[in-house]
Amino acid sequence: MPRSVNAVASRARRKKVLERAKGYWGTRSTNISTAKNAVDKALAYAYVGRKQKKRDYRSLWIVRINAGVHEHGLTYGRFISALKKHNIELNRKVLADLAMNEPDAFKAIVDKVKG
Repeated sequence: MPRSVNAVASRARRKKVLERAKGYWGTRSTNISTAKNAVDKALAYAYVGRKQKKRDYRSLWIVRINAGVHEHGLTYGRFISALKKHNIELNRKVLADLAMNEPDAFKAIVDKVKG
């Protein structure tokens, strides 16, 4: 009885890896073993990168809020604390957008929590 190797499935697996490696430099896009390592590494970086993106945006928003609040004589920490005390539930993304694009609206919020 001849040996059965299921070449169709094997080829499909390799093809899937090589398609994901399209555009990689040198043998990383053509050699299956090198491509598999490169694709695995890229997928790991992509997973971590999705988490880092959230961190990066949050820190950017905090910097923008801090800059906007400093113009009105407050610090970021005191401002956030005052927001919580006054039950103003605006997230950092919205506050940062207001600080950059709507300074009058942001000033109104700062004045409300200040006094």
